[in-house]
Amino acid sequence: MKGIRTTNPVAVGDKVKYTVEENESHNVTGVITDIEERRNYIIRKASNLSKESQIIAANIDQAFLIITIKDPLTLPGFIDRFLVTAEAYRIPASLVINKLDIYNEKDYQKLEEYLWTYEEIGYKCYQVSAEKNFNIDTLRDDMRGKINVLAGHSGVGKSSIINRLDPELDLKTGQISDYHRQGKHTTTFSEMFEMNGGGYLIDTPGIRGFGVIDMEKEEISHFFPEIFKLLKDCRYHNCTHIHEPGCAVKAALENGKIPVTRYESYLSMVLGEDSKHRPDIWK
Repeated sequence: MKGIRTTNPVAVGDKVKYTVEENESHNVTGVITDIEERRNYIIRKASNLSKESQIIAANIDQAFLIITIKDPLTLPGFIDRFLVTAEAYRIPASLVINKLDIYNEKDYQKLEEYLWTYEEIGYKCYQVSAEKNFNIDTLRDDMRGKINVLAGHSGVGKSSIINRLDPELDLKTGQISDYHRQGKHTTTFSEMFEMNGGGYLIDTPGIRGFGVIDMEKEEISHFFPEIFKLLKDCRYHNCTHIHEPGCAVKAALENGKIPVTRYESYLSMVLGEDSKHRPDIWK
């Protein structure tokens, strides 16, 4: 991991070697002696120490980001940072759009925007309602036999979806705060569960922000599939897709082939959220 410090040296999904010890009271404890090399992991900047990182889960077959259009709203910037991280570590990722049962006409218009943005790129989007048990069977079928991690903001319904996927797990669920319309944390640490019928689910604590880490600015464009496929058409091989003439990415943006929200996410990762040098994207 290139010397990056993490808040959790051992993560859910790690394969470890351990020894078993028994004390005088005949209590048995296991001591981890080694961690096998990870084939992949989902990592983000730690929320409390920006110079450190947090490994959410390791050795994953596929990742599912649970999002909602309201109560709470999941913003595109958060979605894109998660997807970019998954792309960087070659983890197949999908979106699970929950709470269809509470959406009004305006919410469904926003839902269509999200579907157009992400399905056009190639990300599978599941439309579900944990409350009404709608489309959960399809999700369960695609998870069977694999190691699956579920992530998202607090309140989007991760635990409720898991309970529908496997009712025997009976995870604790929380209510939405009436004041902030945000979720309350019910999962306080990542935990792996074995699914009936085969496969594993990794439930993760609600994430407020998702900061990318261990990524060079020059390679960020490689993790936006719709941008990556245009790189060969730019006039300059080292194009940053920000200010250069003859940029195929900016041309696609102007022609409506790349959503503005995706390009804004790209800029925020390359230039920083608070950059004073962010260009007018329509220039």
